[in-house]
Amino acid sequence: MTKYISIQDAIKKGKGAVSVRGWVHRERGSNKFKFVVLRDSSNIIQCIFERTDFEQRWEEIDKLQVESSIMISGDIKEDKRAPTGYEVHVTDYQIVGTSDSYPITKDQSVEFLADNRHLWLRSQRMIAILKIRSTVFAAIDEYFKGEGFYEYHSPVFQAVQCEGGAELFTVDYFGKKDVFLGQTWQLYAEPAIFALEKIYTISPSFRAEKSKTSRHLTEYWHAEMEVAWAEFDDIMNYGEGLLKHIVKKVLEKHKPELTYLQRDLKVLESTIKKPFIRMTYTEALKILKDKCKMNVPWGKDLRTIEEEKLTKLYDVPLIVTRYPKKVKAFYMTEDPENPDVVLGCDFLAPEGYGEIIGGSHREHDIDKIRKRLVADGEKPEQYEFYLDTRRYGSIPHGGFGMGVERVITWICGLDNIKDSIPFPRTMERYKP
Repeated sequence: MTKYISIQDAIKKGKGAVSVRGWVHRERGSNKFKFVVLRDSSNIIQCIFERTDFEQRWEEIDKLQVESSIMISGDIKEDKRAPTGYEVHVTDYQIVGTSDSYPITKDQSVEFLADNRHLWLRSQRMIAILKIRSTVFAAIDEYFKGEGFYEYHSPVFQAVQCEGGAELFTVDYFGKKDVFLGQTWQLYAEPAIFALEKIYTISPSFRAEKSKTSRHLTEYWHAEMEVAWAEFDDIMNYGEGLLKHIVKKVLEKHKPELTYLQRDLKVLESTIKKPFIRMTYTEALKILKDKCKMNVPWGKDLRTIEEEKLTKLYDVPLIVTRYPKKVKAFYMTEDPENPDVVLGCDFLAPEGYGEIIGGSHREHDIDKIRKRLVADGEKPEQYEFYLDTRRYGSIPHGGFGMGVERVITWICGLDNIKDSIPFPRTMERYKP
């Protein structure tokens, strides 16, 4: 049987007989030659069919169109005029699947490409992004396991909310209406630190935000962690370590893909080499006023525009800490030196990409949690299972959540988060 190798392995071989298979990426021809740029998941390569070698089959070859699937055998050699510097002179082939009038062509609208997302995934741009995405997920898993974390899973169907009732997707759960799709694993993760101490997950989260910005999805992947006995600095250190590890792995494996995406690598390299910049919320407001001429009242949460202006001043991620208590969630610990702020932090990616991680030290005083729930309009009795974690052996602990698509968007230098996931779900799109 013929042994087929990847196009990239064929290029590495450089000369001699090879057999490759894939899909027609580009095609052109004349009465004497047919030029096919073949692609597989590894790369593309130019393949030449010469009519004198296939006189009896020329009509079939001449009709080959974009996205036809084909298996090819031939001789590879270096040719600097070819797209990737090598070409295959075809000696034999087999058409596996024909393609007629493939709808994805040049200069089509964003809406058309979204409607045909199942086909747009085959583009070189999406292939590059999806390869990087795969490495990002692997790097998250590798980092946490390397730090001694256990992988842990919380339910997607949840009975309490954590991040805000207005952003909940309600589910008809066998007639029960008080069930929601999970916004985060946190309230179901905290009970597990009393068993495993260091846990993480990578799972989908759902936010019913009525937002049409380039930074929001209604379904996204969440990398979250929770640690027993943690101090606030530990949470920030883990977040910085995770992002450095992710960027390092992407740069090691995907410089060709980043180059294809026209990504400036300098900022990514700075992320590895330099320490992240840490500042308080109050310091951030002063910088915005002094350097960006933006006067943000103390107590108001930072908006996307303010995060964008702030992060464009730096070439590494920022960690903004000690936000006002009134704009943050009920579970965040008050700063013992200033009860008006909490020990929470947001990691903001440089170049205007904004928040990619949100974390905090968790309040372990049950009475304070009850008061915060009441102040937020919640019923503490609905959180009894969560409050039990503070009744029986409560300890200092903390954690964070990272929006994986936001990290991918920043690493790849994308204009819109929708390109960072195979099938984006937004307020206006739930298919294909």
